[in-house]
Amino acid sequence: MPKIRNLLASACALAAVATPLAAQETPIVFEGATIMTMAGETIENGALVIEDGKIVAVGTSVDIPSGAERRDVSGMVIMPGIVDTHSHIGGVSGADSSSPIQPEVRAMDSINPRDARIAKARAGGVTTANVMPGSGYLMSGQTFYMKLRDGETIEDIAYLWDDGTVMGGMKMANGTNPIRSTSGFPGTRAKSAALVRTRFVAAQAYCEGKKEKRDLANEALCEVLDGKRIVHFHTHRADDVMTAMRLRDEFGFRMVIQHGLEAYKVADRIAAANTPVSAILVDSPGGKLEAMGASLAAGGILERAGVLTALHSDDGIIDSRLMFRQAGLAVRAGMTREGALRALTVNGARMLGLDDRVGSLEPGKDADFLVLDGDPLSVYTDIRETWVEGEKLFDLSDPEQAIYATGGYGAGEDTMPGEVLDHGGDVLGGGQ
Repeated sequence: MPKIRNLLASACALAAVATPLAAQETPIVFEGATIMTMAGETIENGALVIEDGKIVAVGTSVDIPSGAERRDVSGMVIMPGIVDTHSHIGGVSGADSSSPIQPEVRAMDSINPRDARIAKARAGGVTTANVMPGSGYLMSGQTFYMKLRDGETIEDIAYLWDDGTVMGGMKMANGTNPIRSTSGFPGTRAKSAALVRTRFVAAQAYCEGKKEKRDLANEALCEVLDGKRIVHFHTHRADDVMTAMRLRDEFGFRMVIQHGLEAYKVADRIAAANTPVSAILVDSPGGKLEAMGASLAAGGILERAGVLTALHSDDGIIDSRLMFRQAGLAVRAGMTREGALRALTVNGARMLGLDDRVGSLEPGKDADFLVLDGDPLSVYTDIRETWVEGEKLFDLSDPEQAIYATGGYGAGEDTMPGEVLDHGGDVLGGGQ
C-alpha cells in the first residue's frame, strides 16, 4: 500500500478539520487586541468574548463570564472572517453541454468537503464562501453558500434556510462565455438574452399554475422569481452589465453583478438601481477581450458612486490566500481603507443575505473571526488563527496546518480523518 510521507501526526491534526465538533462550550475572552468590528469604530486594546459559537460581547469594558478562558492577544488585530462572494473551492462543477440553461443543477452535489482548497481558503482567512459552478452557460446551476466549519459531508458545511433546506443562489452568465456554435446554444449576445427571457416567461407560467407535475428546473426558477434565491450574474463588459440589469428589471429577481470588470463605466446607473457588485481586481488581465477594460481603480469608483461593493477571489483566478493583497491593490488605486476591508467582510455578507450572522463582530453573530499579527493590508502581516463558530480551525503555529498557508509538500492533499490510517501511516484499502 502506498505510503503517505510522514503523515500520521498530520492526519490526526486534520481529523479535527474533517470531523464536526460539539459547539464551543467554555467562554473564551480575547484581550488586548485592536478589534476591527466592521460595525463601527475600530476598538483599541479591546476584548472579544465568545461562547457556544457566538459573539457575546465586544468592546473596551466587557463582562467576563464566570469560568472563562482568558487569552492575551496584545499587539494582535482581530477582525471578521472573510466572506468570499465568488469562489470555486471544493472541486465544484455545474451544468454540462446538454443545454445552455440548467437551473436544476446543484453545485452542492459536486463539492468535496475534504478538498484541500477549502483548508487553504481557511488559511487565507475565508470563513464563508459563495461556491459557484462555472460561467460557460447562460444558467449553470444553483450556487452553494459554504460555512468553512469542520465537516465530512456537504450538509456539515452548509448554510440553511429557516425551512432546513440548503442555502444558495443561481449562477447566470452573459457575454462571450456562453456563446458557441453548438445547436441549442446562443450564437450572439442578443440570442443569449432572448433565451433567458423565454425561459423566465415559461417559469412564470409554472409558478403561477397548479404545479400538478413536479419540475425541478422550474422549482428553482420559482425561488429566483420570488426573491428567495439571489442571481449571481457573471458579466464583464458595460453593455453586458446593462443587459443583465434589464433582465432583472423585467422579471424582478434579486441580483449581484459578479466580476463586472467594466461596471465602473456605468457605476452611477448601477448605484441608482441599488445593485451590488462583487468585483475582482486583477493586476495581470488577459485571456479574453472582455477583460481588456479591467481597472484596479474599479473598486474606488464603485465605492464613490455608492455601489455596495465586495471583493472576491474567483479561486483560483485569485488564490483565496491572497484576498488581503487584492484589498491592498484596491486601496492603492483609490478605494478607501475602510471600504476595502468592508468589501472583504460585511458587504459580501449583505450581498448573500447573511449579514444577520456574519460579516461583522457584534453580539449574537457567529464567532467567525481572524487573529492577525499586524495591519491587514501590510504584506508583512500573517493570519495567525482562523476561528469559525468559536472553533480554531487554522493555526499558523501548527506546522501541519501552516503548509496550507505557506505551501510546500502536502499542501495539495485533501484532508482526511485519522481513523483511515493504519499504525504504519498507510491508507487502509489503498492499492499498490
